[in-house]
Amino acid sequence: MEVINPWTMTTPSSTAKYFRISAWALLSLLAVIVGLYPSLYFILGEKFGLLRSKPPALLSNTLWRIGFYAHIIPGGIALLTGWPQFSRRLRERKVQWHRQLGKVYIITALISGLAGFCIGFTATGGPIAQTGFICLAVVWSTTTLLAYTAIRQGNTAQHEKLMIYSYAACLAAVTLRLWLPLLVYELHYFVIAYRVVAWLCWVPNIIVAWLVVRRMPKV
Repeated sequence: MEVINPWTMTTPSSTAKYFRISAWALLSLLAVIVGLYPSLYFILGEKFGLLRSKPPALLSNTLWRIGFYAHIIPGGIALLTGWPQFSRRLRERKVQWHRQLGKVYIITALISGLAGFCIGFTATGGPIAQTGFICLAVVWSTTTLLAYTAIRQGNTAQHEKLMIYSYAACLAAVTLRLWLPLLVYELHYFVIAYRVVAWLCWVPNIIVAWLVVRRMPKV
């Protein structure tokens, strides 16, 4: 007879629970780190990060600079305020806090998305990269706006699904910074890597969001 050790037994449900908790913890950590990333531009100066790849003429353009900071600062706040919204405990026990945090996310996501759309036309890498970032901005802004419209209409289930898509697009800021160093290392050329990451940073995120939404119970 096989002896079963109860201390090593795991059920499918408990394994799935541990996986969800671990994934959520990792997501939260990365969201906080990248959400605080824009502050480094004020600490280390502007010869830092993606600004190093921009030509001096663009950096001296006041409208572009406004667009850039209107994109990264609200975008960082959206990252920081978005991940707690997926905590069921927060949504159920602190409804008012969830609503106020949600308003901050909606406003900052729309501002950052609009600014991202505008500066996307000047993205490093030419039309391929520019189109990728512009499409990202459209997807992020549209899903966020639709999520807001859904909750205003009292459609909680639709709101939750659209927010998954919205935050998946928001997390492009995280996945871009994970993919870009690997692509530069493999391709040995920043511009080519940037063209690839302009799509790779968000398309897989949306696919994962679609898979998550697909498994949600239909109301």
